Amino acid sequence: MVGARFSRSSGDTAPLRRVGPDGLPASPQAGPPPASAAGGPGRAVKGAGLVAIAVVSGLLWYLIVHTDPPPVADQQPSPTAGYDFVLAEGPVVATDCVAKSYGKTKQFFDDTNCKRLSRAIYTGKSDGRPVLVSVVLVTMPDAAKADQLKTLTDTDGTGNVTDLVKDGTYKTKGGLKLSDEAGQYQSSVSGDSITIVLAKFLDQHPDKVALAKVTAAALHLSSALRP
Repeated sequence: MVGARFSRSSGDTAPLRRVGPDGLPASPQAGPPPASAAGGPGRAVKGAGLVAIAVVSGLLWYLIVHTDPPPVADQQPSPTAGYDFVLAEGPVVATDCVAKSYGKTKQFFDDTNCKRLSRAIYTGKSDGRPVLVSVVLVTMPDAAKADQLKTLTDTDGTGNVTDLVKDGTYKTKGGLKLSDEAGQYQSSVSGDSITIVLAKFLDQHPDKVALAKVTAAALHLSSALRP
């Protein structure tokens, strides 16, 4: 007798599960990680860091190349430039201005003596012509007395502080004197000190305009006479 035939379909039986060595069902094996997760987030972070370093380096280079250097301050020439002043005598320092002055200026010091007196002689040139210059720095007890002394010595016929040529300390050829009418006088006061300058061309050239420029420049030489 021929029994009934049954066709086998895919839904008739369940697929067999894999059994491990211990008789228990084996856990499914994990497959390889997705390609998108390979390497994890570390590579992205490193890449971003390199980009940031490149951006900062480029910015610094741009600032270095395109930043203008600070402006250089203009250097002003020395007020004594062009006259070739050279110290020829002194400074000779004293404190007895009565003994180192004459005329009404001597009488002024009889009432109020100076605190310090410094005198010097300089040689120089103006437009190539040799010039002789006396620089005197007188320090008084206060600014008011310095102003009074300047007013006195600025007035004709009132005497002056004796320069190193007049008292014979510095010897000149032919007996040249700075304190006569051919000499040029100029003074300035700063606080309790007064600077007195006399100048004359060695050839006694009567150029008062040029000598006035010489004496104006020589006033700045008094800084070397300060203690």
